[in-house]
Amino acid sequence: QVQLVESGGGSVQAGGSLRLSCAASGNIFSINAMGWYRQAPGKQRELVATISSISAITYADFVKGRFTISRDNAKNAIYLQMNSLKPDDTAVYYCRAGIQATWNGRYLEMWGQGTLVTVSS
Repeated sequence: QVQLVESGGGSVQAGGSLRLSCAASGNIFSINAMGWYRQAPGKQRELVATISSISAITYADFVKGRFTISRDNAKNAIYLQMNSLKPDDTAVYYCRAGIQATWNGRYLEMWGQGTLVTVSS
C-alpha cells in the first residue's frame, strides 16, 4: 500500500520560515509529477508548486520568490521551503504525487493527509 506523509507544518509569525517535507512509501515503481497544494478555511484547494520527475518546476504566482520546491528521487520525497511567510499563507498544505506501483501499472493520483501551516501577524 502506498502512502504520502507530510511533515513540517506549524505556527510561525509573519516573515518567518518553515520547511515542509513529503515522502512516499510502500510499493512504488515510479513517481512522475509531485506537488504541493493548499486549502485555506472556506476556500478551494489551490496549487502552490509542482516538480516533475526531471525537476521541471512550476510555481503559483503568489509564492514566486518566496517558496522553493525541491525533490529527492532517491528518497521519493519532495520539500517546500517557505520564506517570508504571510498570514494569507495560512492553510492546510497537501502533497500530491502520481505513483506507479508496478512496471505495467498505471499512474495513480495520491494525496497526503495534509499539514497545517499557521502564520500570525
